[in-house]
Amino acid sequence: MFTANEKRNHREVLPLGSQQIPINIPEKSQTVAEPTSHHGLRSWHEACGDLAVSPAFLSLTHRQEAPHLGTEEGEPCSAAPSPAPSPQPVSGEYFRYKGILFPVGLYSPESISQAENTSNVRDDDIFIITYPKSGTTWMIEILSLILKNGDPSWIRSVPIWERAPWCETIISAFTLQDQTSPRLLSSHLPIQLFPKAFFSTKAKVIYLSRNPRDVVVSFYHYSKIARQLKDPGTPDQFLENFLKGEVQFGSWFDHIKGWIRMQGRENFLLLTYEELQRDLQGSVQRICEFLGRPLDEEALGSVVAHSTFGAMKANSMSNYTLLPTSLLDHRQGAFLRKGVCGDWKNHFTVAQSEAFDRVYREQMRGVQAFPWDEAPEETSPDPEPQPQPQPETEPEPDPRPVQASDPAHP
Repeated sequence: MFTANEKRNHREVLPLGSQQIPINIPEKSQTVAEPTSHHGLRSWHEACGDLAVSPAFLSLTHRQEAPHLGTEEGEPCSAAPSPAPSPQPVSGEYFRYKGILFPVGLYSPESISQAENTSNVRDDDIFIITYPKSGTTWMIEILSLILKNGDPSWIRSVPIWERAPWCETIISAFTLQDQTSPRLLSSHLPIQLFPKAFFSTKAKVIYLSRNPRDVVVSFYHYSKIARQLKDPGTPDQFLENFLKGEVQFGSWFDHIKGWIRMQGRENFLLLTYEELQRDLQGSVQRICEFLGRPLDEEALGSVVAHSTFGAMKANSMSNYTLLPTSLLDHRQGAFLRKGVCGDWKNHFTVAQSEAFDRVYREQMRGVQAFPWDEAPEETSPDPEPQPQPQPETEPEPDPRPVQASDPAHP
């Protein structure tokens, strides 16, 4: 599947064997991780470790008030003070919350619960929802440009994680209530853990999906550079874990099947990575129409020019090179790697492809067809990035699935 003899922290990743992967999809555990404290979220250093040294988050470590998401008026969920800092590195270990795995350090049981139960959702919020490695960075860049009418100054001066902060991380409890409207927010949460308050608002969701085979390849490489994640092991091991949903944020199949239940609602837009690749300008126009933010020809051209893969890779505010090595080991590879469709064909063995297809057919039986089910994919990347790319011109009912084994399941 993936490049043989790759290393992470000097540990060998064995070349892929030809054996067929046994796929046994287990029932998901409903075990909820116990909170680590009875006083709300932990301190920055205790909970986030080296995340605190990231330039974007340094100022937040000095905040003394209790972390909360609260309401728009600022009513806190907890009045308890934050404990004193206690340094602890990102561990590379996971905890399980309602059957879903999350990496320790960036997330905690408290932060997921806060996100799930917060009332801090505004009618003009715009949520970018993705399964990991499905084009989140790309969609943030596009929306950042749309909100500024094509002006690239925001994407060149503000780190991407500040432009569209995450809903479920530990730091979100300190930051989301401070965001001015309209807020651009990101999340990898499956629909059953998404903020319940969203479903009684007019807030909008853009769900971006991607060929899961390409997701596997990208996820594997990302797991080798992201210090908060476990070593992915051999490609065979990682693929097996992916197909069983034993990776962070759980099963790709459950994630997409949960969210596409929202289709047909006026505040939900489904897009695919493949559509963005095939027709970026047309996709941007669809997004603008969905948001009710039409752009003139010049602004539209600017959005397209500055949101290509090459432009993003050249932009230090978008390519994650500002993050310290303690969080993202840039020596092991780039966060923005290729940005293409169909790269899985260069990595999957016949045995892996057959194993994947068996599970895919079973899991997606009766589900709508996606672009990767219908058409051949292009594998040619964008041209090499230019340092400064320039344009040529300048309340609905809750649809979430309910599981009998989890009565609190929204």
